[in-house]
Amino acid sequence: MSFAKDYDELRDIRFHEPQRIVELLATRRRRPFVPSDGRLMIVAADHPARGALSARGRADAMASRPELLDRLVAALARPGVDGVLGTSDILEDLLLLGALEDKVVVSSMNRGGLQGSVFEMDDRLTGYDVAGTAEAGFEAIKMLTRIDLDDHATVSTLETCAQVVTEANRAGIVAMVEPFMSRRVDGRIVNDLSTEAVIKSVHIAQGLGASSAYTWMKLPVVDGMERVMEATTLPTLLLGGDPTGAPEETYASWKAALELPSVRGLIVGRALLYPEDGDVAAAVDTAVSLVRPEKAAAA
Repeated sequence: MSFAKDYDELRDIRFHEPQRIVELLATRRRRPFVPSDGRLMIVAADHPARGALSARGRADAMASRPELLDRLVAALARPGVDGVLGTSDILEDLLLLGALEDKVVVSSMNRGGLQGSVFEMDDRLTGYDVAGTAEAGFEAIKMLTRIDLDDHATVSTLETCAQVVTEANRAGIVAMVEPFMSRRVDGRIVNDLSTEAVIKSVHIAQGLGASSAYTWMKLPVVDGMERVMEATTLPTLLLGGDPTGAPEETYASWKAALELPSVRGLIVGRALLYPEDGDVAAAVDTAVSLVRPEKAAAA
């Protein structure tokens, strides 16, 4: 079964041979989710399906699918990159391009509460489910879990996420929970990134479901990360967000947090795919060197 050699062929396959996606999923070369060194470097690309196309102040940065795929393929090809997080449209494009071979794949359950909408806290899950993740042969499933104590929609979000965590644990699929305490400020939903709020979100999220055997955390890097990581024993990957400061400051904060107990690596998207200087390979290599400093020193 051959891969698409360019985007014209990819479009033709999607038009004439949609069944090739299923066939390539069945034959994809897989690897264990946790590598031998116990560290993970994953590239995140589930932002567009939430309508979040901006990066570093450019509102339409992720609007071009070929450009985004070019950046993802370049990132996934770098040594030390373990895999990718995405929605089905992006993951299946990458599959058709041959970029998912020997990579771990984290499916995104996405969210219905789009930024700026009147239903923003109605975070019903609109992407992958556990059955679809298992059928695709992917290794993990990620869910955003925003918690607004003043919004009745939060309880439905928590119930749904708990059901997903239970199903994923029973299926032996990593359930990656990304929790935030959120609130409305001047009519907009903002995530509370204070140390205390992140700690509270961790405690709520890690208690979801009938088992936590396969539950992981996906957490932001905030002030007081030592206290945050004292709140959990679960494996944790750090997210990057859309940084506005100097890259050196971002990398320094990642480096310090990566040395804490339970932190196993990074799961970063826009900061690496749309770096300030435009050099995706260099940004990814820097992130890999933080996740795997021993290999970087040996090289």
